[in-house]
Amino acid sequence: MELTIQSVNFDATDQLKAFIEKKMKKLERFSEDIILAEVILKVVKPETVNNKEAAVKLSLRHSEAFASKTADTFEEAIDLCGMAIEKQILKTKEKKER
Repeated sequence: MELTIQSVNFDATDQLKAFIEKKMKKLERFSEDIILAEVILKVVKPETVNNKEAAVKLSLRHSEAFASKTADTFEEAIDLCGMAIEKQILKTKEKKER
């Protein structure tokens, strides 16, 4: 799986990048069809609570999965995206098995 991380208007720390890589690798347990994972991180203006937005787009062999979540920290937003995409992958697998 290829992974691209894009941070809009700020520089993501190596620690944050490592966290994202770890979370995206976990998604490979649910499907071997993942070709590309794109993660886009943004800080939403104005500076308020829950202003960190993460969008994750997975390109699967025969479909796509997308999730965008806003949270207090990027780690929390990535976790939420991971859970949402996990459900989408499992749903896609169930449909394929029918």
